[in-house]
Amino acid sequence: MKDNFSTQSDKYAKFRPAYPRELYDFLLSLVPGTQKAWDCGTGNGQVAQELANFFHQVFATDISQEQIKNAPPNGKIVYSVQKAENTSFPDNTFDLITVAQAIHWFDFNEFYKEVNRTIKHNGIIAVTGYGLMQTYREADLIIDDFYHNIIGPYWDKERRYIDDHYRYIPFPFYELESIQLENKFEWTLEHLIG
Repeated sequence: MKDNFSTQSDKYAKFRPAYPRELYDFLLSLVPGTQKAWDCGTGNGQVAQELANFFHQVFATDISQEQIKNAPPNGKIVYSVQKAENTSFPDNTFDLITVAQAIHWFDFNEFYKEVNRTIKHNGIIAVTGYGLMQTYREADLIIDDFYHNIIGPYWDKERRYIDDHYRYIPFPFYELESIQLENKFEWTLEHLIG
């Protein structure tokens, strides 16, 4: 697993887009219970913070100590530095396992073994992410050119999974029909650049 996010974790925590409330409502409609959730690849704990509003306890893991340091404290969240593929959690622990914009960095086979070991019967694993933003046509053309032609050759090869909206990741679980969500923000130029 790569750690591309430790060096600027404070900026990651400040500028990373949040997920819409509808995502959490959808997940809550699927889970068998709300005892324990695991937010794997938590980064700065963004999803874990939201899950803590609904679950009795949330475990949030990341390989980056710097990312964990930028996560806001919450009495219902236990943060720890652990690899997705090898955790210290007991068997059959979680009602929900989330991976937000991170699964493409994992060793799929080893991670899925860990999911199978730690998830409860009828538990849910939810893999989420987001693609390029859209603003208005003229700006989108500039952003698209920058993304594909200027920095495109420098992206890690795993980035293709994001560009394909995770449609082609190996996923050895029964797939439920997912929902498409839209995130709308009003950002300052500073936030957009960040």
